[in-house]
Amino acid sequence: MSTPLYLAPRLEPRLASLLDEAGFLHELLHALGSPLNVVLPDGIADNVERFKEVYDRHRLAGNIYFAHKANRSSALVRRLAATRAHIDIASLGELQHAMGCGFAPDRIMATGPKNPEFLWLCARSGVTVNVDSADELAQLAALVEKHRLPQARVLLRLSDFDSTGVTVLSRRSRFGTPATAATGLLDLLDKHRESLDLVGVAYHLDTIGPAEKATAFEGCIRVLNECAARGFRPRAVDIGGGFGVDYLAEGAQWEAYTSELTSAVLGRRTPLTWQGHGYGLRNDAGTVRGALGLYPAHRPVSGPRYFDELLAAQGQSLGRPLATLLLENLYDLHVEPGRALVDQCGVALARVLEVRDTPSGETFVRLEMNASDVSLEEHGVLMDPVLVRRPGNGGGSGNDVGTAVGTGGPVGVYLIGNLCLEADFITRRMVYLPERPQAGDLLAFANTAGYFMDFSADHALHQPVARKVAAYQDGADWRWCLDENYWPNHCTGEDC
Repeated sequence: MSTPLYLAPRLEPRLASLLDEAGFLHELLHALGSPLNVVLPDGIADNVERFKEVYDRHRLAGNIYFAHKANRSSALVRRLAATRAHIDIASLGELQHAMGCGFAPDRIMATGPKNPEFLWLCARSGVTVNVDSADELAQLAALVEKHRLPQARVLLRLSDFDSTGVTVLSRRSRFGTPATAATGLLDLLDKHRESLDLVGVAYHLDTIGPAEKATAFEGCIRVLNECAARGFRPRAVDIGGGFGVDYLAEGAQWEAYTSELTSAVLGRRTPLTWQGHGYGLRNDAGTVRGALGLYPAHRPVSGPRYFDELLAAQGQSLGRPLATLLLENLYDLHVEPGRALVDQCGVALARVLEVRDTPSGETFVRLEMNASDVSLEEHGVLMDPVLVRRPGNGGGSGNDVGTAVGTGGPVGVYLIGNLCLEADFITRRMVYLPERPQAGDLLAFANTAGYFMDFSADHALHQPVARKVAAYQDGADWRWCLDENYWPNHCTGEDC
């Protein structure tokens, strides 16, 4: 076998402690079936505090809005409601869910496309509306005026910012109003001053590039200056999300894997993927073409650290750090982290059904789950699962990914799902496990709370969708309840 190429997941103490509880995890699967999603609500409270520390370090005020679309969990949202955080909802159902989990309207912001029913409940309940277009702004004003509602608080969501000086290229977005058309939005606000309260501007970018975000930030400051010149009193800049997560424990493993993948695409080594899948790369007469279509799974500058460095970045045209620009203008700062707020907050579990060797030498591990249950590949995240041995199957827990445990040593396998479809691969790449699994063992896909649990899950072929439970520590013991039965009564401290 070729030298194993591991992509070990980054595990912080709480999640690592859970994965060490093999008996606890197997009991959960025995009771509730496979696949199973486990969320760690206390982790989201920790992440809120980490973002708050960045605010404090830069002496800034503003709100942290969790992007609810990252996870449907009631437990996570209820635990979040017990902190100082706010929530960003993007559908009628999410708005109803957030209010039912303990969020008052003044802690809710509505983003994304809005149908008439969604927009009506936003106006009726008094949540802040992050307006995506001139038509949406006009619809909101008409609702407020027709039903004689209180002023609706709005932010103007902008996109397609022009840079000054050195050109900064950014991908165009289908969301938001081009910054060059902001004057039209202000004309509408002028017309409806009695029904709409402009509280700020926002931007939406499909990028992780700090330079592009800084350009958008400065563009928002210029629009806010225009707002003030027209007599409005906006109070905040909303810079959205995109703070990212560092999924892998070791950067060297990521560099080694991507280098070897390139060699495999060129045919210079044995294949690393099923049928030579290149994740966007292809061999064109001995030259690599295309672009690697993967999330940068090793991102040490991510989450709160990325936020911190972004605020310290120098604005290109206005010549001061972004945090300084906010302080000079007395603006609040809003952020909308999704995956960054649920970093280390969940794990997807699946039972091993069969381990099969093919005549051509591959090893298939069939799981009691399918690719839509843990959509790592769909989102371009490469990360090894953790092998959790069934008691009595021998070997160790397998939690030290990348280290041979028990007998037999490491093995390269393809993980396949439970659908009657050729395409149902949990991983199209060969995954190296510390030892050969057996039927009844579990594979735990760590750090899956952000978009990977239920963003794509469906009932294909009448296979069950994963149930969800909340797990939390009570002293040295782990306890659990169904996700819908969790309330943050057990937590302690000033945020509870």
